[in-house]
Amino acid sequence: MLTTSTVRTVRSADGTTIAYHTTGGGPDLLIVPGALSDAADFAGLAEALASTFTVHTVQRRGRRGSGPLGPGYGIEAECADLAAVRAATGARYVFGHSFGGLVALEAARRDRHITKLAVYEPGVSVDGLIPTDWIPSARRFLAQGRPIDAFATFSIATGPRAARRNPRWLMATILRLVFRGEKRAKIVELLEPALHEHAEVGRLDDSYPHYRAVSADVLLMTGGRSDLAHVGPSTTRLAEVLPSSRVQAFPKLDHFGPHHRGEAEVAAALTTFLRET
Repeated sequence: MLTTSTVRTVRSADGTTIAYHTTGGGPDLLIVPGALSDAADFAGLAEALASTFTVHTVQRRGRRGSGPLGPGYGIEAECADLAAVRAATGARYVFGHSFGGLVALEAARRDRHITKLAVYEPGVSVDGLIPTDWIPSARRFLAQGRPIDAFATFSIATGPRAARRNPRWLMATILRLVFRGEKRAKIVELLEPALHEHAEVGRLDDSYPHYRAVSADVLLMTGGRSDLAHVGPSTTRLAEVLPSSRVQAFPKLDHFGPHHRGEAEVAAALTTFLRET
């Protein structure tokens, strides 16, 4: 039986409205979704954690219920948004997935109130391993009213090895079959924000030494079936620079494990980590 989720809002530093979905009871935990996803995608993970934690899933800017990216969008705005939600909830625990993991790491190096941080395959690029040269092509497809071609371009450039082998026409065909109705509509809506988010990933390439300033205890989570080029190198570099960290692998999960088939397993690992003293 699903618990009830309450939607609340805060104002970020630049006045942008940021919504967050709250469920459960116990110590406060923030969930930060990644690119092409929103709070609804993490409802299963929130539910799996709700018996132990008060879970606040952030509806990041550029998503329904929150304000637009706004002019001058960048990681600073994302960190300010997270700071506003953290201040409103008093949360000291944070979990971030993919681009949300990058946001969480950047927030944690600025905010010492975050005492425990878990990130699942964060969008931390090292040696250019998260490419951004595909962004201009994707922008052109969006301008031409061809969002599935833009999505295909994104998927080939940033996806696992199997995706990278596909020609764009084949990937577009696959995506049209897999993503339909409301599911497709949401992806199309989030494509433009995803381009800006990945531009930030590229801008921050090789900036991982900054995470020496993170005072939180950090759990670095990886999926054994994700097959993304950046995951191994970025996990290694993060483990080297973070003052307090450990790595936990999930052999049966891919990059989308936290909100696709791996909710229970990820929730169990998070619960163990966050309850440690």
